Amino acid sequence: MAGDMEGHRRRLRERFERSGFEGFHDHEVLELLLSFVIPRRDVKPIAKALLSEFGSFSAVCDAPLSGLQQMKGVGPQAAVLLATVPRLLDRYQQDRWKRNPRFTSTYEAVSYLSSILGTERNEVFCVLALSSQNSLIAMERIQRGSVNRTAVFPRQVVEASLKHRATAVILSHNHPGGDPNPSPADRQLTRKLKRILGELDIVTHDHIIIAGPHYFSFAEKGEME
Repeated sequence: MAGDMEGHRRRLRERFERSGFEGFHDHEVLELLLSFVIPRRDVKPIAKALLSEFGSFSAVCDAPLSGLQQMKGVGPQAAVLLATVPRLLDRYQQDRWKRNPRFTSTYEAVSYLSSILGTERNEVFCVLALSSQNSLIAMERIQRGSVNRTAVFPRQVVEASLKHRATAVILSHNHPGGDPNPSPADRQLTRKLKRILGELDIVTHDHIIIAGPHYFSFAEKGEME
């Protein structure tokens, strides 16, 4: 049995070395991770129990440490490893974008904003302050709210834009629930901020809503004209 277990672990590692996680089931991804901190034990039942308890791979990684450690076979080291996955992704993406990027397309802005907001569990509103060449001067979090709501005051957005001497901005917030479509309040706020900033000669290029792998761009939908 031990030989079969080690052979299974080796095959998982070899598959990953060949093609990353392509073709992996969620429980196999968890198995590979757990194999580094749980030696000499079949981790497949543990991986499947985690998915059964929490519902999905992302929910396992987002689970509190106390909840993970209550699962049979998951000790402190395994719990910490699983909890680092989304935070490690955040850190990787932020480091990758550390050099001030220049946004020439919605895709580039979405990629950057996903690295900032993609794993947030609560709503966060931020402003990208841009130069006249659309290079990033600063990213500033304006407000953090609850799971489905954040209150944004135009004064805060104006102050951040003026502080960084922005000539243009991209507004953004996230929808942790997974639906990127704007609410009536989102549309009203966008129109209001565009008008106020425009009076200060600051161009509002876009308002982008990040919802996991999905997004909504006001500019792409023709709502910034």
